[in-house]
Amino acid sequence: MSIIKIDMNSPEFQAELEKTIKFTDKVNAQFGWVYNPQEEVNEGVQMGLARNKMMYKKRFCPCFMVEEVDGKAKSVDDRICPCKPAIEKEIPEDGVCHCGIFCTPEFAAKKRVELGMEEAAHNNSRGLSKEECELLVNKDELDGDELISLLEARELGMVNFTLVDVREHMEWQMGHIKGADKLVPTSSFFQTWEEANLGKDENIIVYCHVGSRSAHVARILTDNGYTKIGNLTNGIVAYPGEKER
Repeated sequence: MSIIKIDMNSPEFQAELEKTIKFTDKVNAQFGWVYNPQEEVNEGVQMGLARNKMMYKKRFCPCFMVEEVDGKAKSVDDRICPCKPAIEKEIPEDGVCHCGIFCTPEFAAKKRVELGMEEAAHNNSRGLSKEECELLVNKDELDGDELISLLEARELGMVNFTLVDVREHMEWQMGHIKGADKLVPTSSFFQTWEEANLGKDENIIVYCHVGSRSAHVARILTDNGYTKIGNLTNGIVAYPGEKER
């Protein structure tokens, strides 16, 4: 499937985004859900849904890959928003869908409290020793403070890794983590990953908007023999470090 770049400032995209926001409003009203208290989560998912609607004529979940099967676009696990796993399992059990946009009112209330706590917890970071760098860069899941510390350590030559953004080109333009090395969009993952030419024994950290896509990508890479894959657990929306356009 060829890589398509969409101008997020175009009238066509803005019109589709407006329709998508009305769609997600309707989904919440239909099921008695609410939006995530983190507005960036909702905006990112809505933009991904609008992009997929423009590209594939369906609102495929932006957290899962879209592949070409028999000449037609098909989402992995048939994830069309609102997808069956979210309705039947994720939201009833976890209070939130994998993308993070749709929540129960109870989950949203709890999240607001957590966000207040996280703000205080993320005010400080400290330098790492070389031993700590090695332990941290080999973790399967990292939080924002840990990634900040690793990026600082990499600048000092204490550790080496490649930071890969697996969101879409449009999201990268809106803002990405300062220090990100490569963009490998999930929608064209296999083609772009091959072009990235990363070794199976390299330290690689992947991230996306809220951590869902990158976790999916990390599992695929591990299944394909990559031995040192780390995931930024809650994505760029929870990352307290510096971002750039």
